[in-house]
Amino acid sequence: MTKKKILLVDDEPKFTQLVRLNLENTGAYEVAEVNSASLVVKTAEKFHPDLILLDVMMPVMSGGDVEALLKVHPTLKNVPILYLTAAVTQVEAGGQDYHCGRRLFLAKPITLAALLAAIKTTLRQQ
Repeated sequence: MTKKKILLVDDEPKFTQLVRLNLENTGAYEVAEVNSASLVVKTAEKFHPDLILLDVMMPVMSGGDVEALLKVHPTLKNVPILYLTAAVTQVEAGGQDYHCGRRLFLAKPITLAALLAAIKTTLRQQ
């Protein structure tokens, strides 16, 4: 079985490390971490992710700014993005994931089970 590649983008290194370890421990994913929004495009060009987990609120560039850069890139424009955010809590989201337009947002903190389910659903839709 070929592992799916996930690029994890968040300005909190402890968060990305924890998520990376949990995802890699499933045996189904290879994960690259990026803790600076300015490095996302360069890293994605080298890593060729199947999915990008993208924080909404980061210093310098927001997740939306990063997505805009990715969507005009010839080889990255079709890579699905799954947003992670602390801007809305699970309680505020009614304990469920929420959508803005067609984009799925997962509220932090998120359980591994919920993250894995969202990843599988997003990858299946591609």
